[in-house]
Amino acid sequence: MKNKEIIERIKSKKAFISDMDGVIYHGNKLLPGVPEFVEWLKNEDKKFLFLTNSSERTPKELQEKMFRLGIDLDENVFYTSALATANFLAMQKPGGTAYIIGEAGLINAMYNAGYSMNNYNPDYVVVGDTRSYSFEKLEQAVNLVLKGAKLIGTNPDVTGPVENGIIPATKALVSPIELATGRQAYYVGKPNPLMMRIALKKIGCSPEETIIIGDRMDTDIIAGIESEIDTLLVLTGISTLKTVDKFPYRPSYILDGVADLIQ
Repeated sequence: MKNKEIIERIKSKKAFISDMDGVIYHGNKLLPGVPEFVEWLKNEDKKFLFLTNSSERTPKELQEKMFRLGIDLDENVFYTSALATANFLAMQKPGGTAYIIGEAGLINAMYNAGYSMNNYNPDYVVVGDTRSYSFEKLEQAVNLVLKGAKLIGTNPDVTGPVENGIIPATKALVSPIELATGRQAYYVGKPNPLMMRIALKKIGCSPEETIIIGDRMDTDIIAGIESEIDTLLVLTGISTLKTVDKFPYRPSYILDGVADLIQ
């Protein structure tokens, strides 16, 4: 299939679910073609949602970050693994308690879902993306899990892209707790079907009308495949063409970046 035909097929979709890190930006650096891509989504009256496995920021903070980068969007176009985790736990055990290793995005989501913080005998130990990880927090999490707290990870990403390379993500932070306790965490973010079902409900479109854009084969692309949504892998983040060959499944389409869609 010629590249032009691929681009036209993608652009014919009614709805776009896009990852952020590695697709829209690296850290505080906007990726090429993103302003034009977002403007095209608006002008063509496409339904769209930015669905991120990162749990650090609230939707409001993501809105403010995008505004600083020159893109004006409504707060409701952002949905995070922190929100999905809080929603899941509120359904599992309404009004529960948690020991949290994470940032404002996760803490606020848990509070808003009716959870209180508990460092002594919580129902759950919840781990998300954070730069304030410490041996003391790890030690406390291990002992709380051994006492009976259930272990939850906001997302299964091992690493995340930043301006100058990669950083450890949630699964890398949860792994020492799993190893020390012999307990396995439950991960809520992509590729968990929970995230995809929520995304489709929020944009009000069917899987056939939708495409998911991501830079990771192990979260974004498999999430789309398992939800029967067409997938577009962009090579501006974690994955390369060689990466694709390591997996037993393939994306529907591969482009260098979202800039290809508007050129």
